Amino acid sequence: MMKEKTKLRPSGCPITFGLDIFGDRWSLLIIREIMLRGHKTYSEFLEAEEGIATNILVDRLKHLEAEGIINKARDPENRRSFLYTLTKKGFDLAPIILEIVIWSGAHDARDFALRDVLGKIEKDRKGFEASLRTAKNV
Repeated sequence: MMKEKTKLRPSGCPITFGLDIFGDRWSLLIIREIMLRGHKTYSEFLEAEEGIATNILVDRLKHLEAEGIINKARDPENRRSFLYTLTKKGFDLAPIILEIVIWSGAHDARDFALRDVLGKIEKDRKGFEASLRTAKNV
């Protein structure tokens, strides 16, 4: 059995570890697109309102796949394209994503894009989080 290579990290800090794996803006937005909006394709990620550049999207998808956060599989309906889904490790980020939504809802005075999600979290957080996993068969 091949031993998994681990990257050398500058410290044993769990926050540094988390930020190295999923902490940049674009990675979190890709995770949001999959988790909260059900998006699965490269073109759907490109359509996100934040306007990710194609080279950055390719890089982040590769990084998230290498870290075990997402899976990449051929689309059975269109063999030329791929579908991206969260792994169990990726769905384990749900509490973090939901906390960011809650925090942003409390502190962002602008029109809040995920207001419907915030309402569902406030109404039944545990149920909403469970529905994310159930809907995605994780």
